[in-house]
Amino acid sequence: MFIVLLRLSGDKGRAGQFMDGHKAWIKRGFDDGVFLLVGTIQPNLGGAIVAQNASLSELQRRVNDDPFVAENIVTSEILEIAPSNADERLKFLLS
Repeated sequence: MFIVLLRLSGDKGRAGQFMDGHKAWIKRGFDDGVFLLVGTIQPNLGGAIVAQNASLSELQRRVNDDPFVAENIVTSEILEIAPSNADERLKFLLS
């Protein structure tokens, strides 16, 4: 499982130009079964994604395809988590 951090850079003013492409990229991540959750890092510092069903190299390629990453609107960081325990509602994440 992975946490992807997309932190806004100094070029964040250009985000609107690439928002449609970014939203389409997020939709593909959900459609492909890789993204589990997407949200905003508060207060409006960027975004975060919980991902699974991909290797680190596959996820890195996917993240690099995000228009926000390609256009340096955000910087990306991928954290890999090896889950060992979960609340009953999240046990599916352990497989």
